Amino acid sequence: MHRKDVDVLVIWLSLGLLAGVESGLANPQSGGDSTVKILPKPRTKGTISVEEAIAQRRSVRSYSSQRLTDEELSQLLWAAQGITDQKRALRAAPSAGATYPLEIYAVTPDGVFHYDPIKHSLETVKSGDVRAELATAAYGQSFIANASATIVFAAVPERTTRRYGRRGMMYIHMEAGHAAQNIHLQAVALRMGSVPVGAFDDEAVSRIAGLPDNQIPLYLIPVGR
Repeated sequence: MHRKDVDVLVIWLSLGLLAGVESGLANPQSGGDSTVKILPKPRTKGTISVEEAIAQRRSVRSYSSQRLTDEELSQLLWAAQGITDQKRALRAAPSAGATYPLEIYAVTPDGVFHYDPIKHSLETVKSGDVRAELATAAYGQSFIANASATIVFAAVPERTTRRYGRRGMMYIHMEAGHAAQNIHLQAVALRMGSVPVGAFDDEAVSRIAGLPDNQIPLYLIPVGR
């Protein structure tokens, strides 16, 4: 291999490594549990209209013990941050300058999982049921412990603030709201209930969800039937 080819290869490998670290895929807190699961392809045609979903949406805090299927979890995560334009890698929720600061996690009875929108897959962050711990971190909101899944929104602020400065934080919170409403409406379409939760201890949620140091927690969305 020529020296020039080696240099190009090194550059590409370096860029790939940096992209993985920034996105949270290379998670130093995963504790060696890391496995990747490809999710079922999301549906783009539902059984109820957007107007019906808006009219039926309510904050639901009581759930059965029924687990989510892979198809249901796939649909919820896609609604939050899934790719909707394969050529340009645009996502389901708008983002200031397409900086996409959000990182999405699912906390289920089986563990904590990080969502990769590019591959539409889940990476195991940690195994084991931490829902009760998450409820405690949310100041004792016990319904979180009973939810089939809680979607955790985190953000890498630097992705947006390096372009927009301090105002970037406002854009990040706006984006979290866009993505959250998508989840609430998708939950209705799946005949489920959900509720937005913003009251929690940041450090505790970061620890429980295994967030890397460059990510901050923004939002919890318990979902279930």
